[in-house]
Amino acid sequence: MHFTTEQRLDDGVLEREFTLGEIPGFLWTPESASPSGPAPLILLGHPGGLHRMYPRLVARARGCAAEGFAAATIELPGSGDRPRSAAAEQARADLHRALEAGEPVDDEIVERLVLPLVEKAVPEWRATLDALLALPEVGGPAGYAGGVIAIGLRLAVAEPRISAALLFAGSFVPRIMFEEARQVTIPLQVLLQWDDAGNDRQLALDLFDAFGSKEKTLHANMGGHTGVPQFEGEAGNRFFARHLK
Repeated sequence: MHFTTEQRLDDGVLEREFTLGEIPGFLWTPESASPSGPAPLILLGHPGGLHRMYPRLVARARGCAAEGFAAATIELPGSGDRPRSAAAEQARADLHRALEAGEPVDDEIVERLVLPLVEKAVPEWRATLDALLALPEVGGPAGYAGGVIAIGLRLAVAEPRISAALLFAGSFVPRIMFEEARQVTIPLQVLLQWDDAGNDRQLALDLFDAFGSKEKTLHANMGGHTGVPQFEGEAGNRFFARHLK
């Protein structure tokens, strides 16, 4: 991990931009992270486009830091300045075409778009977790919050260092991943925007039902994809405080 920029935000949070191989990312640590001890880590997922998403990510990171957490994020494969995949671009175009036409989204389109992304992104998140937990100011356990729900699902199964996850049911999940969902056992909090036009509400509810966690909570709010109420950020921090501290 190579840190490329560093700045202290006005609330004392230390923001560092880094690269891990070809993967760019950000790490935010609270002012009191050291020497008082390492801060528990929350990985911040997003839909892609790290610098486009920066205002929302830094706001989420500041909320985490205010509760004593470190927060980090990385760019997704095929997003931002990272190389594009022709197959993924075609699948995305097919998805948008179906949505704009008001047609059902074929499972085959979702699989072509999401499965390769999950296969590439999850090992990168795990390598990032390796590097972050080697820093003296960052410690476990770790949580995962937001982003592409299929990535969070796979991480919850594959990564034992993630102790809790806050997932946003705002993206399509291949139905063949529902069997993986039954293997999830960590505490979950799932957000669902009831009127999200780009999301299959029934599929999201079916996925929540499939998760195998004994502790799982669904927060459903009226409104579209970007209308998540501000109080959900506070609820998320309370959720992580229960399970990461």
